[in-house]
Amino acid sequence: MLQGHSSVLQALLGTFFTWGLTAAGAALVFVFSSGQRRILDGSLGFAAGVMLAASYWSLLAPAVEMATSSGGFGAFAFFPVAIGFTLGAAFVYLADLLMPHLGAAEDAPTALALNFAPALMKKSDAEGPGLLFPESELSIRIGRAGLLSEGLAVGVGFGAVEKTASATFESARNLAIGIGIQNFPEGLAVSLPLRGAGFSPWRAFWYGQLSGMVEPLAGVFGAFAVVLAEPLLPYALAFAAGAMVYVVMDDIIPEAQISGNGKLASWASILGFVVMMSLDVGLG
Repeated sequence: MLQGHSSVLQALLGTFFTWGLTAAGAALVFVFSSGQRRILDGSLGFAAGVMLAASYWSLLAPAVEMATSSGGFGAFAFFPVAIGFTLGAAFVYLADLLMPHLGAAEDAPTALALNFAPALMKKSDAEGPGLLFPESELSIRIGRAGLLSEGLAVGVGFGAVEKTASATFESARNLAIGIGIQNFPEGLAVSLPLRGAGFSPWRAFWYGQLSGMVEPLAGVFGAFAVVLAEPLLPYALAFAAGAMVYVVMDDIIPEAQISGNGKLASWASILGFVVMMSLDVGLG
């Protein structure tokens, strides 16, 4: 992330950074076993807190400011932000509904891994194959979260730089740092279930880091979109925030709560929120 360069290049560099931290998190599969669920739940809680704080300070606050300063909405400046936020959440929800019908029952890394290890599949019932490891659901959700929200959020954040007083390079940089921080446990959340399914540590790491590979593509797309269509910026920022908040509420928090580590996950969420808020307010 180098100040003074084009927003598209900034988005590319920022999302390469977030991808790198996803790989670093996946590398923890060499240290932790698949049975250490408390570590995973605490990490997911922390990631949820970071995503919630980033959604407001790095995305929603600039979106509201842009809608207010545009002068065309008056007292209804909240309207484009509300529309974008709702559309972002609806987009992720519809993707959930459509993925099984499109043959994407698993996220790309998990599906690719299983293609190389067909012995890990079994016939669970007459409807078709099932996975030998129940944690595969988590891999699906985390892969989708990276694809639909995080990379897009970083790209839109850099595309919005200097459009308003609060949309600064520092704000976009802090968003990328925050997304990278919460990608660290997400990489672990993808690699650990694969390790528990019988993959070697190296293969589990490889497929875990693949879950972050889509973020540079989404980031560049988001930056291009807002550069080419600047009036859509409030909608785009709110869209990215809505997608992230939906993923947190529908996937990450419930997943962190189901194994008896709910209090740990909740306090980790508070810590993640405070860390991201401090980054945005203190360094923005």
